[in-house]
Amino acid sequence: MAAIVTVQPQSQMGNLLLSNVHGHRDWSTGLCDCFSDCKTCIIGYCCLPCLTCSVASRIGECCCMHYFVPGGTINMRTRIRTLGGIQGSACNDCLVVNFCCICAICQMSREIDNMGIP
Repeated sequence: MAAIVTVQPQSQMGNLLLSNVHGHRDWSTGLCDCFSDCKTCIIGYCCLPCLTCSVASRIGECCCMHYFVPGGTINMRTRIRTLGGIQGSACNDCLVVNFCCICAICQMSREIDNMGIP
């Protein structure tokens, strides 16, 4: 016995969008809240490459992304914003990373801690 199709399947446009394109929240800590997590602050100041590699690995990127991909740190910040639904723009990510690199990477590390990414 054959099934009778009364309604053709329709493509559902827009079902893949998980969040608003502008994000739905702010960063959980500010850019200059380094002293809310002194351990990360000290690691960032004393060994920024170690902290950068750690952040990259934790978000599923190659630990050397910062060194081999032009704009790698900016891409990492944008990925964290996208994963967390954080408001912002690629232009803002670029400015923050270029002018406040240590603070930006410390903020990224705190954010993925607060998001529960191991």
